[in-house]
Amino acid sequence: MTTTALHTLEAQVREQVAAYCETNQVPGFIAGVYHAGAQIVVAHGTANVATAMPMRPDTGFLFGSVTKVLTTSLVLQQVERGLLDLDTPVVKYLPEFAVTVPGAADKILVRHLLSHTNGIDADLYFPDAEGRDALATYVDGLANSCGILFEPGEQVSYSNGGMILAGRLLEVVTGVPFPELLERDIYTPVGMRDSSTSAEQAILRNTAVGHFPDLETNAAVPTRMFTLPDTWGPAGGTPIGTIPDLLAFGRTHLAGGVSPAGVRVLTAESTALMQQVTQDMDSPNVPPIGMGWVLYPFGDTTVLAMSGASPGGVSILCVVPEHDLVFAAFGNTPGAIMLQDQLLQWIVREHLGVAIPALITESAAEIDLTPYVGTYRSEQLRIDVTIVDGQLEERMTYEPADESQERIFTAFAGGMTSAPPQRYVPVRPGLFAPAGYPPAAFDGYLRLLLVSYHDIHDGRARFHNAGGRLTRQAE
Repeated sequence: MTTTALHTLEAQVREQVAAYCETNQVPGFIAGVYHAGAQIVVAHGTANVATAMPMRPDTGFLFGSVTKVLTTSLVLQQVERGLLDLDTPVVKYLPEFAVTVPGAADKILVRHLLSHTNGIDADLYFPDAEGRDALATYVDGLANSCGILFEPGEQVSYSNGGMILAGRLLEVVTGVPFPELLERDIYTPVGMRDSSTSAEQAILRNTAVGHFPDLETNAAVPTRMFTLPDTWGPAGGTPIGTIPDLLAFGRTHLAGGVSPAGVRVLTAESTALMQQVTQDMDSPNVPPIGMGWVLYPFGDTTVLAMSGASPGGVSILCVVPEHDLVFAAFGNTPGAIMLQDQLLQWIVREHLGVAIPALITESAAEIDLTPYVGTYRSEQLRIDVTIVDGQLEERMTYEPADESQERIFTAFAGGMTSAPPQRYVPVRPGLFAPAGYPPAAFDGYLRLLLVSYHDIHDGRARFHNAGGRLTRQAE
């Protein structure tokens, strides 16, 4: 990239970030772009409104679910070394692994954990355990707390439980606790010098915290929870780092597994495997899934992506192999995801010159809504779908299993444990858009706002998919 192009890119990103943050009360935001040998990092605003600490290019933040791509990379390292096999049942390595459905765990292969096709119903399972035995505690609890949503390989549903189970697999086959393994085999060889695995480490340096809008004033209020329990480490509950560190990790995947420092982290075969489609639901709101990466089609260009929600914040990492580009960002309010989508689309469309076709080109005429009506459930979540004024209306309710689960989830969600009713309009049979949104809103990352229904039998949909997560029609 020329010096002029680099300066133009930086100025455009800085302008968009400042305008969005000031208009939408986002305290702070960091974004970085690596492209064709050049790199920029833009920081704006405040990392923590309680301390007025500024957001800087080297400010750390909770990675959230971006960690899942790091965890996947660790698993494939062990596959390369012969300690794990992708097509072997998980129970061979973890005989204690079980769920509430007898025999269901025996069918889950290692590859199902990495491709979100395992069916484990543990999306909101938050056991409160810390320390070296945290992941073992998580696995032990699955047997009494969590069932399955579908047969392995049958569907795609974003899986925190699968990644946490993968983290425990790593501990068993390597004999090294997950946080230490992450530091040794990813942070160090990639050159992620400012990344850590705990709040105790992060507090020693410049670190941002998340914020939630005050319900009365809409002003940003700091989160009361920085990290999730250690049980969620491999899914994104505890790892912390910076935008330059994520760019270095993304560049490693651009370079066939070789870090910017020239250290081989993964084989070229493993990095290619992560980028291959393992499952495609053929639904606009559910992009094809690889291993670790979600493969977003932007016209003829594929964007490898993973975003990460943290308590009061949101991160994203995108790799565009066809254009030698990495994009990473963090904003310290949940609404910053809109800015991340705006920047991603601008970079792809304007900076790279890639045409992004409209995802939704027309709306359906009148269709029969009755197959989609009903109550859909997953672990501690209930979605009631009814017909109101000729539209589908959804009501989502969180139903905590116990006081501990309620306490952790409530803090994670900033006190918002239920959502107001949302109306949906049909795009086509089985696919709906939230009412009031222009069709162009779904062209980029926010296609996840669309809702789809799957496996219609005897006049009823079996599954509801929102945000990549399945709930199942209650019997």
